[in-house]
Amino acid sequence: MNETEELKSIIYGARNAVFFGGAGVSTGSGIPDFRGSGGLYTSSDEEERPETILSGTYLCRYPEKFFKYYKTHMIYPDAHPNMAHIALAELECARHLSAVVTQNIDGLHTAAGSGNVLELHGSVGRNFCTCCGKESAFVYYGGRRSSALRKMRENGPSRRCAVRRGA
Repeated sequence: MNETEELKSIIYGARNAVFFGGAGVSTGSGIPDFRGSGGLYTSSDEEERPETILSGTYLCRYPEKFFKYYKTHMIYPDAHPNMAHIALAELECARHLSAVVTQNIDGLHTAAGSGNVLELHGSVGRNFCTCCGKESAFVYYGGRRSSALRKMRENGPSRRCAVRRGA
């Protein structure tokens, strides 16, 4: 039995298999990974490190820079699920897979049809105000700050702002 056949046997025989994956799954959809060759963290030409720009503190202090970076480096509206996403969704549908646990934020596992997706780092498709907690879809207004971001920048974090409190 070759390795592929052995893996199939293990998956089809499992009672509660879970897939745990990350950026490598979505590279086939044209989304670069973070730390690999040509990845977001290794090929950035920004003055500041991507880890700094993508922090809650940076968002509160420099919202225009944060959203510019977020829009150009984190959102891939033309990306579609690839064969790996689809195969995992099919395994879940056939009850050979209980869940997909992913570090990806692109939403492609859900788009492929997986129903039980645990996104460890959230999703670009779900965004929350760090002041009031209200959820909204990502909308970029060309550099205009929302009133909540303006308030955070002018007055500092609210007591409820977990990001700025370091929670």
